Amino acid sequence: MEGVRDDARRNRERILEVARVAVREQGTQTSLREIARRAEVGMGTLYRHFPSREALLDQLTHRRFDHLGKRAAQLANAADPAGALTAWLTEFAYGCAAYRGLPDEILATFADETSSLHPACVDLQNAVQRLLTAAQAAGAIRPDLTAGELFALVAAVAWIAEQAPIARERLLDLILSGLEQPAR
Repeated sequence: MEGVRDDARRNRERILEVARVAVREQGTQTSLREIARRAEVGMGTLYRHFPSREALLDQLTHRRFDHLGKRAAQLANAADPAGALTAWLTEFAYGCAAYRGLPDEILATFADETSSLHPACVDLQNAVQRLLTAAQAAGAIRPDLTAGELFALVAAVAWIAEQAPIARERLLDLILSGLEQPAR
């Protein structure tokens, strides 16, 4: 955002922070008017930065994906590949809970190649594929699992957790146990 005034940059960041909290609390259908009110900006300012609800949600989701991609890169060379994969999947599952409705959006974005978020999803899937491949090469994770299947499973856990948050940890544990390489 080179050339953008400091106050405009602050407004944009404040809108994003308020939107992140509001979407976590109320879901992706939270009122844009409420976001503008909480951010202490007018509707015109909000729309100048984000011309639509989709544009605002896309930016929030891009930030979440960027964070998860960076985390996968940090874990890529871990001494314990299975532990690294488990740590990332746990963070992904809990991160999906950051915004109500995000698990549905993630699954839809993976399937929709025309979505503005699809390239970020592909990058994220590639980062996880590297973690998965390392864990499979170490013999810790079953070899027939794909990154796409893994995303679907963990997003499903996150979706269920939206309905019954108490179940998230148990379901995630069951899935992670099921991914382990069967004993020979």
